[in-house]
Amino acid sequence: MQDFEKIMNLELSGRNLESVEMIEIAPPDEVMEDANNLPEVLSILPLRNTVLFPGIVIPVTVTRTKGTRLVKKAYKGDKTLGIISQIRTTNEEPSIDDLYKVGTIAHILKMIVLPDGNVTIILQGRRRFKVEEFLKVEPHLTAKVEYIEDHFPNPKKKETKALIQSLKEAALNILNLNPEIPRDAQIAINNIDTPNFLTHFLSSNLNVGIAEKQLLLETFDGYEQATKLLEHMMKEVQVLEIKKDIQSKASSDIDQQQKEYYLRQQIKVLQEELGMDTPDQEVEKLRAKGAKKRWKPEVNEHFNKELNKIMRMNSMAPEYGVSLGYAELLVDLPWNEMSKDNFSLARAKKILDNDHFGLTKVKERILEYLAVLKLRQDMKAPLLCLYGPPGVGKTSLGKSIAKALGREYVRMALGGVHDEAEVRGHRKTYIGAMPGKIIQNIQKAKKSNPVFILDEIDKISKDHRGDPSSALLEVLDPEQNSAFKDNYLEVEYDLSNVLFVATANSLDSIQPALRDRMEIIELSGYTVEEKLEIAKRHLLPKQIEQHGMSSTMIKLNNQAIVKIIEGYTRESGVRNLEQKIGSVVRKIAKAVAMEEEYNPNIKEADIERLLGQPIFDKDLYEGNDLAGVVTGLAWTPVGGDILFIETNLSKGKGVLTLSGQLGDVMKESAVTALSYLKSHADEIGIDYRVFSQYDLHIHVPQGAVPKDGPSAGITMLVSMASIFTQRKIKKDLAMTGEITLRGKVLPVGGIKEKILAAKRANIKDIIMCYKNQKDVEEIGEEYTKGLTFHYVNYVEEVIEVALLEEKVKKPIVFTFTEDKKDC
Repeated sequence: MQDFEKIMNLELSGRNLESVEMIEIAPPDEVMEDANNLPEVLSILPLRNTVLFPGIVIPVTVTRTKGTRLVKKAYKGDKTLGIISQIRTTNEEPSIDDLYKVGTIAHILKMIVLPDGNVTIILQGRRRFKVEEFLKVEPHLTAKVEYIEDHFPNPKKKETKALIQSLKEAALNILNLNPEIPRDAQIAINNIDTPNFLTHFLSSNLNVGIAEKQLLLETFDGYEQATKLLEHMMKEVQVLEIKKDIQSKASSDIDQQQKEYYLRQQIKVLQEELGMDTPDQEVEKLRAKGAKKRWKPEVNEHFNKELNKIMRMNSMAPEYGVSLGYAELLVDLPWNEMSKDNFSLARAKKILDNDHFGLTKVKERILEYLAVLKLRQDMKAPLLCLYGPPGVGKTSLGKSIAKALGREYVRMALGGVHDEAEVRGHRKTYIGAMPGKIIQNIQKAKKSNPVFILDEIDKISKDHRGDPSSALLEVLDPEQNSAFKDNYLEVEYDLSNVLFVATANSLDSIQPALRDRMEIIELSGYTVEEKLEIAKRHLLPKQIEQHGMSSTMIKLNNQAIVKIIEGYTRESGVRNLEQKIGSVVRKIAKAVAMEEEYNPNIKEADIERLLGQPIFDKDLYEGNDLAGVVTGLAWTPVGGDILFIETNLSKGKGVLTLSGQLGDVMKESAVTALSYLKSHADEIGIDYRVFSQYDLHIHVPQGAVPKDGPSAGITMLVSMASIFTQRKIKKDLAMTGEITLRGKVLPVGGIKEKILAAKRANIKDIIMCYKNQKDVEEIGEEYTKGLTFHYVNYVEEVIEVALLEEKVKKPIVFTFTEDKKDC
């Protein structure tokens, strides 16, 4: 009796009832009367959100008028009600269809009338019933019912014992995991011996919905009901375990935060004792620096907003370092901090002349550019692009411009750059994010108007990470770069005061839209005389200084330098020349360091001893005693060069063979030249039978080097005409130009580079298209001195100039199958 009272007390306390007296009730066995003693017709009280199980005591507050009348009437009578749960809990006046068909007959233990007119009753479930038929609706529901007897297998069976024990263990687990349930419930559950009452008690207190509880109530087999109940309880155990684990982790995190806070406070005290800046002091120093910046209001607002965010951060968090670095970048950038320009053009001219020998037209164009800047006082001028072969001084010209203007000099190497982020930067959300090279170099310069060299702009590549050349369009457009936005910086930065100067070796690989924004200034190669002066004025003194020597320790006369230029280098620029001079200086430096005797005056005869045998032969001309060997002029990205076309004939069936790593354009030139010769064989003096009875092989030496371009047409034609006619080619002659099937000679480009290459090869005569005469006239006389130009319009003129009437030594004797006569 005492144990059962404890269970009832737990039931009442779990319902949070107030002012409910303790009720003396009988044990479960005493309230489970025989069905014959229970009424067949019951008054039905619908309940919302509650399912009543047999033997269970619950409080119910009745608020509906019909229900209040029913409860008062029943309490005055036999105190018996049929309790059925509603299917739809929102209906205030439930109909028959809104009710389940299985319920519990209940006994009213206590009724309390509340001041507001509502009634609270204490109900104890007695037995389950099933509605056979609803009889009346008014004044309240009545129904004819059939009572269900609780059935549970023999408790002594092993399966039943195991099931009951599992229910108790699951219930105890729930009690241990849920601290809100009173601890006395554990004792009560352990003392319940009746399987039916244990099942009903646990089902009533199960934390599931009304539908699931009703399903348990409608399961009449006790073993099956207990099995379903155990499934729900095991799910509840799992949920509570997960909840406890989450709470444990949250508590651990809170403890860790408290520990970190304590440690940070200790660090703060130690930093103050050592005179170091605390995080708050760092932020305030940045704020003070920002107050002195001359930036736009929106940038200032963004900067202070970032500092406020840093103040709210944990200084040990990873985001703290990222945000602090970003704020430091903002304050380190030179917002509207500019170098004062020196627009003295006389001074600029003097600096350019001192730093660079020759390049007259280039220096003149740069002075014009600076003059426009002086008059306009802004940077809205086209971007300069210094275009030419390596080693001609493109990058050093940019340095001289910065020196002349009195500005900072920065350089960005674009060779091999294939990521757009190199220009525009990464977004801050990426790990290892940083600003683009443009912003990085501006930060490095500490001025917002440096001379910015975009080196090797033609060597930008692109892949799946973006197209850097397209990103440069915004940087280099005067109409857009005043509001350049770096992905990392997030705010607009004004690049309109930056003087951008690009350098390139070739224009073909530059994106057309980017090329359109630039003004091309071409730097061709140097003559031998210019290289001599550059070596004396710049290269030799530089090498002497770099090797720790003085000008008295070594002296090179002019003949020695010319020997190096002509015998050991063949280039448009002076890079290889500087390397060879450096090699000579090192030989002397070694003698000085080892205290050996040496002659400081280096003469021409000493160069071979110091540098070995010459690499290049000054006189490249092959001679005119062989038919079919012609010298052509070619343009390459590293300057002009000469090439030889060799042609040979052999008995065959008129097959044309081309070799020497030729591109499609040169192959087409060879086929075009051969077609022209076939159609004009009589005019040129070629026996037509040679085309069908001799195979023709055209070869361009240095076969490992790819060769292509529309400038070898007349060279190939003259080579074929020479081999077919066995006539000599004029001595010291070179040529360049393209042909058509009609025999017209077309103009070509790269004239200055080709002329310099001809001079290096000791060529005396050059054949080119008449339309290229204007290109020659634009070149200074020092470049064309000693050369004779033959301007032509048609192939006939080329043959007339190039081929002599004299036959070559040991000419080929042609034999033909028809008449066996020599041609």
